[in-house]
Parts: sequence; C-alpha cells; structure tokens
Amino acid sequence: MKEYNLREYLGLEEIVGPVFIIRNIHNVGYNELVEIVDKEGKARIGTIIEAGKGFAVVEVLGGTSGLSLKNCAIRFKEKPFMVGVSEDILGRVFDGLGNPLDNMPKPLFEEYVDVNGSAINPTARDYPKNIIETGISAIDVMTTLVRGQKLPLFSGSGIPHDLLATQIARQAHVKGESFCVMFVAMGVKYDTAKFFIKSFEESGVFDRVAIFLSLADSPSIERLLTPKLALSCAEYLAFKKNMHVLVIMTDMSNYCEALRELSTIRGEIPARKGYPGYLYSDLAGLYERAGMIKGIKGSITQIPILTMPNDDITHPIPDLTGYITEGQVVLERELNGRGIYPPIACLPSLSRLMKDNIGPGLTREDHPGLSSQLFACYAKVKDIRALASIIGEEELSPLDNLYLKFGDAFEKKFLTQGTNENRSLEQSLDLGWEVISILPKDELIRIREEIIIKYYKKNKGQ
Repeated sequence: MKEYNLREYLGLEEIVGPVFIIRNIHNVGYNELVEIVDKEGKARIGTIIEAGKGFAVVEVLGGTSGLSLKNCAIRFKEKPFMVGVSEDILGRVFDGLGNPLDNMPKPLFEEYVDVNGSAINPTARDYPKNIIETGISAIDVMTTLVRGQKLPLFSGSGIPHDLLATQIARQAHVKGESFCVMFVAMGVKYDTAKFFIKSFEESGVFDRVAIFLSLADSPSIERLLTPKLALSCAEYLAFKKNMHVLVIMTDMSNYCEALRELSTIRGEIPARKGYPGYLYSDLAGLYERAGMIKGIKGSITQIPILTMPNDDITHPIPDLTGYITEGQVVLERELNGRGIYPPIACLPSLSRLMKDNIGPGLTREDHPGLSSQLFACYAKVKDIRALASIIGEEELSPLDNLYLKFGDAFEKKFLTQGTNENRSLEQSLDLGWEVISILPKDELIRIREEIIIKYYKKNKGQ
C-alpha cells in the first residue's frame, strides 16, 4: 500500500459488488465522503459504511465496475455527504443524489448541510398540533393528519398507493400558512416517475413540490441516501424558513430491501426475514426527523408509504414502522377489488395524535363524536355482514338491515371519491352525517345529544 499523503492512498484490498475494502490507512469516520479515481482519471464518489482501526469499507455510488485493485487512488474528504439547500429546490426534479433531472441548471444554494442531519434535542421538541387537510374524507375525518406527525400508509402490491400519494401531495394544505411538499420516490420504474411528474405539472401545484427520484436501476446506496437528502432539504425549509413541509416517501419497502442487500454484501448476520438487526434504528433515524421545535413556526410531517409483502402487517417493515410512528393508514385489497378508491380500511387505521387536535376551536365541534360513531357503526356492519353470510340476509332484523344500508352508503359515498376530488373538512363531516343519519338516533350513543340535534339529517333515518 503506497501512501501519497495523509489523505490519499493507492490500491485496494478487495472489491465485492459495489463495495471495496481498504486497509493500512489513518482512522476514518463512519459516513465520511470518499473520492475514488480510476486508472483512466475518472472520479466517482462513495461513502464509508464501516470503519475500524486502520481500515474502511466503502460503498461506491455508481458501482465499482472498471476499478482496479492496484491502480485506484482513494481520497478521504474528512466530511460527510453534503447537500445544497434553498427555496429554489421547489418546482424542481432531482435524482437520488440531488442532481437536476429537469434539464435546468442547479439551483442557487444558500448553504450546504450534512445529508444525515442531526438529532433534535428531545427537550426542544414541541407537541405536534393543528391538522393538515388532505382532501381525503377517510383521512381527514377518521385518521386526521397532524403537523409534525409521522403517519405511514400501509399498502400491498397492486393497490393504487401511488395514485393516493400523488393525490395527497396535490391536495394537502395548511390554511393561511406557507406549505410545501418533498416527494421522494425510491426504486420506482421510469413510467411511474413520469406519472408523478406529469400529475404535479397538470394540477398546477408543481411550484410548491420538490421531487427526488431514485429509479429502479439506481444503486442501492443511492436509494438509501435519497430520503436523507430530501429530509435535509425539509429541515432547512421548516426550521430556517418557517414553512410547513409534508414529506411523502414511497416506497419504504424498496429502501429496506436496499438496506438488506447492503447488509448481505457486508456479510452481516441477518435477523428477521433476512433484514439486518439495525433495521429498527435505521428507520427511526429517518422517521424521527419529523416534528416541531419550540419557538419555530415551521414543521415537518411525514407520510412514509410501504407495500406489505403478502399483505402481512406483521412483516418486519410495517411492524417496526408501526412501533416508531404515531398510527397508520391501511389500504385494503378487498375494498380495492370492489372498485372503491381510495381503498382505506378504517378499522385497522388510526392516528394517535388525532384526539388532541380535533373538536371545538380546532376543527368542528362534532368531529370527535362523529368519527368515533362512524368507526363503531362500521365495525358493527362488519359483524352483521359476517353473520349474514352464514344465516342469510332475509333472517336479519330490520335494524341489522339498516346497518347494512349504512355500510354500503359509508363505502360508496363517504370512502369513495374521485382521484381529483378535493373535499374540504366541512364537506367530509357533512357527508359523514349524511350516511350516519341512515341509522336511528337511538343508535348514536357516542355523540352528545345537543350535537345530534344540530347535525342529524332529518328524514334520512328512522
């Protein structure tokens, strides 16, 4: 091993896939940036994914093809991967490393920040408050999204979560406040990426959206960097420019697969389902970058989207995600098969921060009781449908039949809405009263009497 200077070396120990090992070097740091110059003089960059006394394991962005064990010059930069940030990133499309994909010059960056971010002091965190309206009735009324919250969306293969993700990004807003969206796509196909861009351009919201695309043929390390890059931009806009930022990340399953692939290359002992044992802490490192800070007006809200393998909600990815985040929105294959869009399953979905951010002075006085009553009545509908499948609908009581009528109306009127239908919270609540009023007033035991008198739709029920 020949040492040219304190920070540059010639020659590698071993190359395995996109990773190489170098020894007999000074002690370097985890996540440190590395420049690799091949024998033709072309430079590429990498990051240190494992470091020890006198050695380092480096993953090369773009792969190790063409690198030579003997003629490779390695330069350690003594700094992490940095990303440029400014408000000019809005209305732009970038690849997974922050390079423009829209044939426009690089934005004028105001500063450069560490892509890995820094932990927010827990004592400085503010409790998430005030809602973000998404225009989706099932979310706004039943699983309300709060500023500073982490609310994942659990989907399955073939369910239109991409369609729902773009609809939320187009429609989400905060009344009277500066608002923007970081849309992160990892491991997506080219036609899906084109759909995302076209959707935002045609809807007229492109100027408040920044898109980060790591396509399916991109290296695994790029897929791991992409959400960190977008979150670094979000932190700058939220905590230095006082904006409310919604970060939508799809698909976190592709991110975790890239993590597993990298772990396998490094020869690490696998844990559940072959994923590395640090999957939980790695996901937490992303999700915990959401939140609010005391004394700062801005906020970062996250909607991570993941596809559950075999629709298994106990799979490590949704399981660990559920531990870290504050609820989940679950998409149901059975509803999707019946043509209901968005196919949001209300019963397994929940928002743990919802109860503190709805009601008088926050949304509307009837919101807490109505959402609770809709949930309870729809749960009863599921039981009655199961009973009807055994004894037949003709054996059901008149009240049971009213519940079935309510269940159909709830799914076809309340849950179902067009891909371009943006409902205000007031419209969604009124629609909830329209369907719940199919039932007699005596069944509405979770709503206060004075609220029922004010909002119950006359002549719709009993």
